[in-house]
Amino acid sequence: MVENNSIASQVLNSKPVVVRKIAEKVLALQRISFDEAAVLYKEADLGLLGMLADRVNAVKNSGKVYFNQNFHIEPTNICVHNCTFCSYRRALGEEGSWEMSIDDIRQKVGEYKDTRVTEVHITGGVHPNWDINYFGRIIRAIKEILPSIHVKAFSAIEIDYVIEKAGVTLSDGIRQLKLFGLDSIPGGGAEIADPAIRKQICGTKTSWKRWLEIHEAAHNEGLQSNATMLYGHIESYEHRVKHMLDIRELQDRTHGFNSFIPLKFKATNNELGSIGEVASTEDLRNFAVSRVFLDNFDHIKAYWPMLGKEQARLALEFGADDFDGTVDDSTKIYSMAGSEEQRPSMTVSEVEAMIRAVGRQPVERDSLYNSIRVF
Repeated sequence: MVENNSIASQVLNSKPVVVRKIAEKVLALQRISFDEAAVLYKEADLGLLGMLADRVNAVKNSGKVYFNQNFHIEPTNICVHNCTFCSYRRALGEEGSWEMSIDDIRQKVGEYKDTRVTEVHITGGVHPNWDINYFGRIIRAIKEILPSIHVKAFSAIEIDYVIEKAGVTLSDGIRQLKLFGLDSIPGGGAEIADPAIRKQICGTKTSWKRWLEIHEAAHNEGLQSNATMLYGHIESYEHRVKHMLDIRELQDRTHGFNSFIPLKFKATNNELGSIGEVASTEDLRNFAVSRVFLDNFDHIKAYWPMLGKEQARLALEFGADDFDGTVDDSTKIYSMAGSEEQRPSMTVSEVEAMIRAVGRQPVERDSLYNSIRVF
């Protein structure tokens, strides 16, 4: 946190004029432009970016870091798409593929009866044979066992497929999912906004324009959602800023995004893997710039099953204020892509200790960032 203005001034005075002027805007809590964000990516040193992001985060969150008690259900890795960055996807009938039955899902959910878990996160492949009614059966089966749990389910890519298959309008499809019991939507499938890059890495997937339309429709129906960005592959800094600009503009209209989640490309077991992965310092740079650019987002999430626990902890000093959740070894998406967290699970005490290690106050939240416990 920047507490001494004279120290901040000394730091700024040592920087190039263009960087200093942008930094002064950030410290004054003024919105920065596309071009200014690109300059920060390219020319600001990591120490300055950390200082700026920490300042913005301190104003928004007062030193609090949020987490929840959650688990994931990944009902299938069978997918009609074949993205070059994906290590998770399998074709129908391919070795290593799976699809959970409704009974399988009931059994999984039953393991969390009489626990303090508050959220189930559901996402997976776009199964060619599943439709919107099957999604409804999944949601209803969960709520029969855990009536009060928050169901954050189905990426915009999954939703797009089943709505198109049902032949209904986007608004009607969202309303139907809401009637089934859907409470919010995760941010997956966003990847990167640029059409040319998308054509190379996820050419058959729902377009960026459609992704935005689905989230806007959800917001308009009273469902909140998250936003993500896949970084560290073949995109440029300008591609990242354009992606964030589009979601910032949507947030200006709807105020429906809960958090922004930068997702790092992992290079194991996929077609794009030969390019390798960006350095950990680039992760921190990306968190910091996203924090200062997305001025209308209250929360930036460090998704530790992807980053690893230690890197996620470092991200808390570069603008992130959310540590995701306990997860309970219930997701394979990043472990299959080579994350160091091969069995991602944390206890509440472990999360609390990680947050306290960077001098922040742990807060257990629900899915909409209402406080449950302040530690």
